[in-house]
Amino acid sequence: MAEGSESGYGQLAKMDSTESRWVARDEEEDSDEEGESSSHRMGLESEEEDDNVEQRLIRTAPRIDSFDVEALEVPGAPRNDFEDDSLGRHIVLALQTLGVVFGDVGTSPLYTFDVLFNKYSLSQKEDVLGALSLVLYTLILIPLVKYILVVLWANDDGEGGTFALYSLICRNAKASLLPNQLPSDARISSFRLKVPSPELERSLKIKEYLENSLLLKKLLLILVLFGTSMVIADGVVTPAMSVMSAFSGLKLGISSVEQDEVVMISIASLIVLFSVQRFGTSKVGLAVGPALFIWFCSLGFVGIYNLFKYGTDVLRAFSPVYIYYFFQRNPTQAWMSLGGCLLCATGSEAMFADLCYFSVRSVQLTFLFLVLPCLILGYLGQAAFLMENFTENQQVFFSSFPSGAFWPVFLIATIAALIASRAMTTATFSCIKQSIALGCFPRLKIIHTSRKFMGQIYIPVINWFLLVSCVAFVATFGNIYEIGNAYGIAELGVMIMTTILVTIIMLLIWQINIVFVLCFFTFFLGLELLFFSSVLGSVVDGSWVMLVFAAVLFLIMYIWNYGSKLKYETEVKQKLSMDLMMELGSNLGTIRAPGIGLVYNELVKGIPAIFGHFLTTLPAIHSMIIFVCIKYVPVPVVPQTERFLFRRVCPKSFHVFRCIARYGYKDARKEHHLIFEQLLIESLEKFIRREAQERSLESDEDRDTDSENEVSCSNILVAPNGSVYSLGVPLMAGYSGIDKTISEASTSFDEPRDETVTDARQSLERELSFIHKAKESGVVYLLGHGDIRARKESWFIKKLVINYFYAFLRRNCRRGIASLSVPHTNLMQVGMTYMV
Repeated sequence: MAEGSESGYGQLAKMDSTESRWVARDEEEDSDEEGESSSHRMGLESEEEDDNVEQRLIRTAPRIDSFDVEALEVPGAPRNDFEDDSLGRHIVLALQTLGVVFGDVGTSPLYTFDVLFNKYSLSQKEDVLGALSLVLYTLILIPLVKYILVVLWANDDGEGGTFALYSLICRNAKASLLPNQLPSDARISSFRLKVPSPELERSLKIKEYLENSLLLKKLLLILVLFGTSMVIADGVVTPAMSVMSAFSGLKLGISSVEQDEVVMISIASLIVLFSVQRFGTSKVGLAVGPALFIWFCSLGFVGIYNLFKYGTDVLRAFSPVYIYYFFQRNPTQAWMSLGGCLLCATGSEAMFADLCYFSVRSVQLTFLFLVLPCLILGYLGQAAFLMENFTENQQVFFSSFPSGAFWPVFLIATIAALIASRAMTTATFSCIKQSIALGCFPRLKIIHTSRKFMGQIYIPVINWFLLVSCVAFVATFGNIYEIGNAYGIAELGVMIMTTILVTIIMLLIWQINIVFVLCFFTFFLGLELLFFSSVLGSVVDGSWVMLVFAAVLFLIMYIWNYGSKLKYETEVKQKLSMDLMMELGSNLGTIRAPGIGLVYNELVKGIPAIFGHFLTTLPAIHSMIIFVCIKYVPVPVVPQTERFLFRRVCPKSFHVFRCIARYGYKDARKEHHLIFEQLLIESLEKFIRREAQERSLESDEDRDTDSENEVSCSNILVAPNGSVYSLGVPLMAGYSGIDKTISEASTSFDEPRDETVTDARQSLERELSFIHKAKESGVVYLLGHGDIRARKESWFIKKLVINYFYAFLRRNCRRGIASLSVPHTNLMQVGMTYMV
């Protein structure tokens, strides 16, 4: 392992050979005390401020920043990727795609014409042709052209949805309001930033405007949160619409069935549906995939049957001129019918949001060669039936089937509708997980339902929340017409936000021709705003409930993000100074005890203020301290080889390190605490070996000088009151005299003090031995719970938001300790309140 590590060091040194560093060199006439202080500070973190002493800067040989070097691969670490290109795997993936992604858009023929003609009364055949033409071109323009051909390519390394777009933007521009970005984040291999292009200058200007404008950052976040709230609202209305439209067919098969009975049956089915959601996307998707395949085939066959039975005149609807005639005859009713027409494109956002479960190619090919042809044939068949049966403009789908095939079709339609309702449920899980990782939603328990696919998840709280909301929605409205209006509002809200975010990605990341960008933005935003104006015209019918529901979700996410941002900024302002860390001694009555203390905090730089509470309340602190920051970066997955970043916080003899454990918003933090400790310690050892390799690259003269300085300044500390302390047992272990210090410094957990040994290899072995002994003594997790309260002089609204709303969310969200799976005997917790 050592040989492999050394070869890795050489590669890293060559890779960063163009980088140099600046160090401070004291003037020859400086006093010994000043030289000692300067050398002492060279071992500290670079982000801490040094004393305001003028020093001359000189350029030295290239040096690798330890915080920017990727951690090497840890043997035995679990891998998340799964690759299988066999034919059987593609067939299974296609069936799962049908069962998860296309259930929503596939069941739209159940209700599209019913809702559309509820606002537009039929009087002649041209009305049917106009409505059909409107449906066909809506189906072609939105799901096919916008989503399949454009939006799917805006995925974030296989992740889709509103927050995936936001993550992609934040990765290419510092658009996040949370100030925890580091230059080393851009060195993660999965960042994959765009290479320069002729449009690079325009892209850089947009990037500069976005990074320098707080207003644009907030506006971008508001758009993303609004879109996400609409996705969650869509996850409520989709099951209600799909299930009720399927069971409404009972009124045709059994004349005695009333609407109230349909509502009760729908509610019972929804309870069963959400109860099986916990079994996971792969299992349920594979089980219901064949049923969806039969459903799409049935749509195609019945469409062909109706075309042969009633004639092929409906094929004229492929001419868009009939849309013009449709609006010319009755503009008001035609405009009001747009909301019903949009329902043929429901599920388009699910194709993008559910992309994390599958691949772009599988979604595109399945839609082009199976879903779209069958949908078009299904709508053509219904229109051909209506051309000869004007009066039967309700329950069009079931009426267009032969009477002898009613019950088999009803059974297939019911199964398909139950499956369809899962499309937006799984999309909701995906979006919420992304928002939690990016700090825009309270932490919840997330269950990963597949060992092969990281994106397949289940969130119990959200699942039951969607069930309760969906049941209340069905019981309140009771028919598909009012639900259809609410459905349109939720769908269009997500579509509009997606159009805006994809346009930003085109300008900032894709760097494509401005003409194409303007055409895409103008055409699709204008089209969706036209549809949105139609559904807003029916908001008084009850659709306002959906807007209120989305507004409440938006406020929850915004308050959580606002409170988290204030808390982080306050922790940054109140972090402990490095001077205080250097001067801590036995005057606090704190000594070093054998073992490793993992201090969990959210700061990526500096010493958290809550660490001061540990120092003042505990009689002993561990011989090795590691500040651990669990950080989510705006990428789907962080490779295990790049998970940990280390840096020394204090001089070498203090044995204090900082570790940033980086996760992508798709990563699963399922490691047992023992596995996590093993990975962390092994990565720390590799960091120390890299550091030793780096120091060996420096000249012998510099190394000798550093070694002397280290001995002179690291072992002995003179406090401001004149007392002399030893750092042989570093940090919080002081003594009154040097002789006593030297005698007591040699313990089983101290580094051997052999002044005759100056070889770097032995120094490395001593430190590694120290780590092993500390690990054998045990690892303790030091957790700090930081709460925030608004200051007395703050505005009333701020007090209300922080002291009540945000505090309520923090009390009821999942604690960070819950995801650590650490025994309570290994935990120490301290609370602290920040005034903001």
